Amino acid sequence: MSKPSVIISAFADEAANRRTAIEQMTALAAVGIRWYSPRFIDVTGEGRVEHVTELSDEKLLQLSGLHAEYGVSVTSIGSRLGKVKLLDVDDGSHNKFVPFEQYLQGDVARTIRAAKALGTKLIRGFSFYHPRGTKPEQHLDQAATQVRRLTEVCAAEGLVYGMEIEPNLVGETGPLMAELARRVDHPSLVLIFDAGNVAAQNKHALQVFAEYQATLPWIGWMHVKDYRIDPGLVWEGAVDEERLKNFVPCNEGDSGHELIFRDLREQIPGLLPRLQSLGLPGFFLETEPHLKGGGQFGGFSGPDGMGVAVRALCASLDYAGIGYGLRTFRDIRELRGF
Repeated sequence: MSKPSVIISAFADEAANRRTAIEQMTALAAVGIRWYSPRFIDVTGEGRVEHVTELSDEKLLQLSGLHAEYGVSVTSIGSRLGKVKLLDVDDGSHNKFVPFEQYLQGDVARTIRAAKALGTKLIRGFSFYHPRGTKPEQHLDQAATQVRRLTEVCAAEGLVYGMEIEPNLVGETGPLMAELARRVDHPSLVLIFDAGNVAAQNKHALQVFAEYQATLPWIGWMHVKDYRIDPGLVWEGAVDEERLKNFVPCNEGDSGHELIFRDLREQIPGLLPRLQSLGLPGFFLETEPHLKGGGQFGGFSGPDGMGVAVRALCASLDYAGIGYGLRTFRDIRELRGF
């Protein structure tokens, strides 16, 4: 009897010292990963790092050529959609506000363009910043309305909007994410669970597991990073994302990935039909380790850190009894036409 299986993916910019496309493709190939979510990338190697949504048509075409050369496919566009303010108020944060219709015509349109050019159906996004000092529950209606618009615009292009759990946003907890999904009520919205983003809110394994369970009816894929809680750094109010320095491999932190993966093993068969109906190849576990630092719009692990993170993930999946596929000798021969 075969084991329930997942597809391992990565944010390859975390593995590239200079974020060049060649470094990213090489790192993926070396650790055996076939899928990734592009985010920050220097396509030409000339020292200009751009967000994937800002690439020219020519650079998107060049990047697609590198994907074919290295045997890599795109999981999702690692976009920043939904990481802007809901309201145009000065709350002491450096988050920006963009009028929503302008947002749809600018950042959202550019993200959809990148997704179609790179052949993915998934767009990673978020649930908007509520004003500092207010409770996210006060803003569920507006956040759900805007997330639904984003989802509808994506769906019109055959794409799926994946909303990630993250501190300081309206969807900062599993129950809040679930409530947003209930209010949005659209088949092209899925949720992205990230245990490290929950543990970074000073929550331990059983709390993290309960939040994971809350997202299960809508879960589409999962990011994998872990966080070791620092008893001397207890947050009051908003999480200072630039001070999060305690990210660790997924089998060393306080998120309880062992518990999550053992439950996920039983959930996968029931999750796959919905994912397949959306045109997805399976359930992605995407490494975003932040082992050398993380911030508001990304993180860094280095090629060595990515290797450590992937090995930790594989060991955890082996223990939980979940299958996965890394590159084999047969894959190499097929890629080179042998």
